[in-house]
Amino acid sequence: MSGLEGRVALVTGGGRGIGRAIALRLAADGADVAVNYRRDADAAAEVVAQIEAMGRRARAYAASVDRFEECEALVRAVEADFGAVDILVNNAGIASRGQSVADTDPGELERVLRTHAMAPHFMAKLVLPKMRTRPRGDIVMISSVATLYHAPNGAPYNMGKAAMDALAWTLAKEERRHNVRTNIVAPGLTVTDMGERLARATRGVADIHDLAAQSPFGRVSTPEDVAAAVAFFVSADADYVNGQRVCLHGGG
Repeated sequence: MSGLEGRVALVTGGGRGIGRAIALRLAADGADVAVNYRRDADAAAEVVAQIEAMGRRARAYAASVDRFEECEALVRAVEADFGAVDILVNNAGIASRGQSVADTDPGELERVLRTHAMAPHFMAKLVLPKMRTRPRGDIVMISSVATLYHAPNGAPYNMGKAAMDALAWTLAKEERRHNVRTNIVAPGLTVTDMGERLARATRGVADIHDLAAQSPFGRVSTPEDVAAAVAFFVSADADYVNGQRVCLHGGG
């Protein structure tokens, strides 16, 4: 799949894991990519170098997207360097600590909700004014199959991702008149650092690959699986796709 030439993508949490795979896939399909990261500057720089090696433009931007003022600075910088954002992928995320509601620290609840619910709202609000002027806009939320099951000992994460889904479905209705599509990719446990933490917290395993035997197709999903779904949603093949949610759990 290709055809993203001339489009600019902004991927939050784009330096590692799922975000890294998404940034690289969108670049491979022709997009220029703004790579947001919070702490790991070296990892983000490596992603930028790989994108530039493909002949695409790329740049890394440090920002904690759970803070509105940092989102403002991020979007201003990206728009100054690239112009309008055509594709926003809200991917940045953090895991819950695996506590029951009774034992959850209020600070953890706030941090997780700010990252998964408020940050995508901030980012959408900020990119939309210029995105609306473009021939086509796409917003993709990286949610989770956690909102299908609402498993115990993960209320902050479940709540945050449920709010993200609600935001996506609201935006899909609000922004379609501006030729902006909003869709959701909801992975299951995926082979990333955060996936490892979630596997320990929710499934009680030390290594996420220990779940392979009981997973569909005999493996746990990968970041590249998620990136492929994002690539479809922002492609010309999905021109009439809006307000949809695809679950990447292998049908399991």
